[in-house]
Amino acid sequence: MVKDNLKSWQSRIFWSIWISYAAYYLCRVNMSVALPGIMAEYDISKTAMGAVLSGLFFAYAIGQFVNGQLADRLGARKLISIGILTSAVVNIIFGFTNGVLGSMILLWGINGFFQSMGWSPSVKTIANWFPLKKRSKFSGMLGTSYQFGSAASWALSGFIVGALGWRWAFWIPGILCIIIGLHWLIRGRNAPEEVGLPCVEDQENGVISEKLVKKDHHLGFKHTLKTVLTKKRIWAAALSLFFLNIVRYGFMDWAPTYLFEVQNATISTAAYKALIIPLAGILGALFAAYASIKYFRSKKAPVTSIMLFGLGVVCLIYPHIPVNQWILGLLALAVIGFLTYGPHVMIVTAMPMDFASRKAAASAAGFIDGWGYIGAALTGVGTGWLVDTFSWNVAFYFWVAGAFAAALIMGILWYFKIGAVKGQYH
Repeated sequence: MVKDNLKSWQSRIFWSIWISYAAYYLCRVNMSVALPGIMAEYDISKTAMGAVLSGLFFAYAIGQFVNGQLADRLGARKLISIGILTSAVVNIIFGFTNGVLGSMILLWGINGFFQSMGWSPSVKTIANWFPLKKRSKFSGMLGTSYQFGSAASWALSGFIVGALGWRWAFWIPGILCIIIGLHWLIRGRNAPEEVGLPCVEDQENGVISEKLVKKDHHLGFKHTLKTVLTKKRIWAAALSLFFLNIVRYGFMDWAPTYLFEVQNATISTAAYKALIIPLAGILGALFAAYASIKYFRSKKAPVTSIMLFGLGVVCLIYPHIPVNQWILGLLALAVIGFLTYGPHVMIVTAMPMDFASRKAAASAAGFIDGWGYIGAALTGVGTGWLVDTFSWNVAFYFWVAGAFAAALIMGILWYFKIGAVKGQYH
C-alpha cells in the first residue's frame, strides 16, 4: 500500500514540476520571437535590445545565487508559485511599455529575477522525491521540460505575432502561466515526508513504511554555502555552464532574428524553423542520460565533454551552409539542439545532485545556473553588438569559442565518480 502510494505521489510530483517549469519558458523565450517586431516598430538597434535580454540574464544570475539558497530553506511549493505568478504579471505589463527602452530593461530584469525561482527548487524536488539510483533517469526527463517549454513558446509566440502582433506574445503566455502557477500551488509538495511517505534515505535502504508528516529539514545556510563555495567540482560545472550558455542563448534569443534577416524567412516561419533546436534537444537530453549510465557508469562529465566538442564543430560549420540548402541548414540546427541540451541537462540537473547532497541540491543548482546566466548575459548584449559592429559570422565565432571552452572544462571532471561525494544524503 505504502509502495503504491509512493509511486503515485512520485508520478504526480514529477509531472506537476515538469509542466510548471516548462511553463516558465512561455514567459521568457517569447522575447526572442517578439524582437524583430519591437525593433521594427520603434527603430531600436540590436545592441539596445541585447541590453534588454542581458537585463533578464543578469537579474536571473543574481536570483539564482539567492533563490538557490532560499529553495533549500523554503521549499519548491512556495518559491515556484511566487516565481511563475509574478513573471506572468510582469509579462502582461511588458506589453504596455511602448518602446521605452529603460522600462523594457527594468521590467525584463524583474522578470529574470522571478524566473530564477523555477529551476533550483525543481532540482531540489527531484532530489527529495527520487533516490540516487533513479536520479539519472528523472534528471534527463526533467531536462526535457525546458526544451519542450522553449519549443512551445516559439510555436505559440510565432503564431501569436503573425496573427495578433508582438504585444500579444506577452499577454497570452502571461495568462496561461497564472493558471499553471495556481495548479502547482495546489498539487505540489516539497518532499515525501510531508505526506507521510518514506524519505529518499529510507527508499534507498529499502525501508518502505509510513512516517509522521514533517517538513524537509534545512541544515542551515552555513552548510549550503560551504557546500557550493568549497567544492572544486561545483566550480568547474559552473564555469562550464558559463561558456555553454553563450552558445545556448546565442541560438535561443537570436536564431529567429538570424533566420529572419539572413535567410529571408518571415518571423513566424523563422520561429517555426527554430523549433527544431529545443525539439532535438529533448532527444539530446535523453541520450546524454542514457549514455552516462550505459557507457560511463553514471559519470556525467565524459558524455558532456564529447557532446560539447561536437557542438563547437557544428556551430563553426552552420553559418557557411548556403541559404538555399534549407534542409541541410535545418538538419544542422537539429544537431546543434541535440548537442546543446544534452550537456546542459547533465550540468544543471544531474551534477548539482551528484556533486552536493540532496540537502544542498538547490543551492548547488542555483550557484551553477547563476554562473551560466552570467554567460547568457554576456551573449545577450555581446551578440547584438558583434552583429551590429561586424557580422553574423563573428557572432558565430563567439559562440563556437564558448562551446570549446565548456568542453575543455568538463574534461577536467572526466574521472569523477558519484561515490566520491561523501554523505550523499546528509
